[in-house]
Amino acid sequence: MNLAKKLLHTRYRVNDLERTVKFYRDLLGLEEVRRHKSPRGSELVFLKTPGSEELIEITYFPGSGPVQVQPDLTHLAFEVESLEEFGKHLAAHGLKYSDGPTTSSSGTTFAFIDAPEGYEIELIQRAK
Repeated sequence: MNLAKKLLHTRYRVNDLERTVKFYRDLLGLEEVRRHKSPRGSELVFLKTPGSEELIEITYFPGSGPVQVQPDLTHLAFEVESLEEFGKHLAAHGLKYSDGPTTSSSGTTFAFIDAPEGYEIELIQRAK
């Protein structure tokens, strides 16, 4: 029996492809791996973090209507070295955390930012 071997990518559909790609590239440091147009006309951009194999697929497909992200529906989580330093990086871009930082009982600290379209991004600083 063949079972799923590995997670390859996660897809988020967006209203503004370039604004979203810029957010993930400039704010989170993701690298654009490839970009193309699908046979059905959607524009696809694949991004990845330096330390992961899994890709994030950002898709613009106006034929599906406007994207309306329901609050607290889904999020992506990224590990960061320091939430304090990342907060300074956000401030330099005119942004701030939408929630947190909050430290759990295990000593791990997490915070959230809002990506374009309303998708939520969780940032995690592991306990030392």
